[in-house]
Amino acid sequence: MLDLLSYDFMQRALVAAVLVGLVAPLVGIFLIQRRLSLIGDGMGHVALAGVAIGLFTSTSPVWAALVLAVAAAVIIELIRAGGRTSGDVALALIFYGGIALGVVIIAKAPGGTPANLTAYLFGAITTVRPDDLWVFAALALVVLLGTSLLRPRLFAVANDEEYARASGMPVLPLNITVGVLTAVTVVVSMRIVGLLLISALMIVPNAAAQLFARSFASAMRWASLIGLVAAVGGVVVSYEADTPSGGTIVLLAIGLFLLVAAGVSLRSRVLSRVHAAVRRHPHEHGLDCGHPAVAHGDHVDYLHDGHRHAPHEEHYDEHDERTHEHEHDGDRPGEPAPQGRGGRP
Repeated sequence: MLDLLSYDFMQRALVAAVLVGLVAPLVGIFLIQRRLSLIGDGMGHVALAGVAIGLFTSTSPVWAALVLAVAAAVIIELIRAGGRTSGDVALALIFYGGIALGVVIIAKAPGGTPANLTAYLFGAITTVRPDDLWVFAALALVVLLGTSLLRPRLFAVANDEEYARASGMPVLPLNITVGVLTAVTVVVSMRIVGLLLISALMIVPNAAAQLFARSFASAMRWASLIGLVAAVGGVVVSYEADTPSGGTIVLLAIGLFLLVAAGVSLRSRVLSRVHAAVRRHPHEHGLDCGHPAVAHGDHVDYLHDGHRHAPHEEHYDEHDERTHEHEHDGDRPGEPAPQGRGGRP
């Protein structure tokens, strides 16, 4: 197993996988909030045209892809903001125009072979070059700093554009920033995950994290961790199984999502049974019931046979001191929730 670290190309692939796994979900969470989960695919198609131009002109495919993807991100946001056409139509133009231009130019490029095209579309662990790593590291740092420093503002705009605009926030520049960060992430990821599959690594880890995360910030952290496991694990499995790295990474990410979904479902069923059992609890807790009273936030729990019961409507809830979770109310007091749960950054 450790022999893979003796190969230079695997060392480079693993470093690239760490960068991709960490930053891709950080951008993806804002795309989910904006209902633009598929925009990464559009960026990938445009980036392919950039790769083709780089091969055709014998310049760096990475920089050419970055320039075209960033330009496409800005154009898409300007079109959406101007209302001249819908975001879906703009995405469709990017999808088909970008990939068609890329395929045609690569066919005429001196180094353009079907193997090259497949490697960029679906990822290949042998394609990461030493000079690419420095570029990818710098771009990943840009994404990390951008999503960290601007997180409250990006969240506000992604969650409710009208409210953010009424609050005086620069909505269009912030939307363009998300688009540019998406383009940068696509370029960072294209060597390992592939241009057709990078959108999955932006979205799937966030879908898994939002099943159990209690706040937007924690969802970002968990999504990055899941993305990191999927990317690094996918590269290792790809080497051992001799499979395309992009497809392997995405399948592993989907497997983690299914595992998390099953775990969350099982936990909910267990808690539901405990809740039902407590509901049938015939004893009425009170000051003179004989069970020790324990202050717990804004109410009082009663210690009963090693469990802590809290009065709730006509029954009692089971409270867990380790996680301070309440079955009946959801999020922790004062802490924001991820998408769809009314949270804040």
